[in-house]
Amino acid sequence: MTNPTRTATASAVANEVPSASTTKRFWVLVLLITAADALSKALAVEHLAPRHIPHRIIGDVVRFTLAYNPGAAFGMHLGSASRWIFAALSVVIVVVLIRATADLTRISRLAAFGVPVVVGGAIGNLLDRIRLRDGVVDFIDIGFGDVRFWTFNVADTAVTLGAGCLVIALWQLDKAQQQAATS
Repeated sequence: MTNPTRTATASAVANEVPSASTTKRFWVLVLLITAADALSKALAVEHLAPRHIPHRIIGDVVRFTLAYNPGAAFGMHLGSASRWIFAALSVVIVVVLIRATADLTRISRLAAFGVPVVVGGAIGNLLDRIRLRDGVVDFIDIGFGDVRFWTFNVADTAVTLGAGCLVIALWQLDKAQQQAATS
């Protein structure tokens, strides 16, 4: 059975054309995230060398420790081709994400923020994979004593934050559609 509310929402969104200002905001946010990531990584490489030497920022809880990740999140590695496999995967994910969420970003401010933040983070790490042989620059090191989270960077933070926004936006849209269907 077709949900009339969902169909009406989808057709209304399908007829919308993104405004120039919406498109501009999207790409400005992508550029800001990518630039912040690139700048923070350049500073990390310049000021935190040599690798794996912790620099305390907030006691032992937050440290900056230069590391390179040749794989993907949480140390996933696919052998010598990891760099190129994850680079290609990043491109595919960015294209699919932009296409799959185009309608959602027009009707949800949270998604309109989250999607470009994810894209900017993905591009930041993609640039490292393409230009750095050692892997993606990571430097944010959080934990207590020997119990540490994986070392990460601004791009990873952006992807996580943006994905969280996208999940909440989808949940809000689904909740609104369910309420409209029961009214």
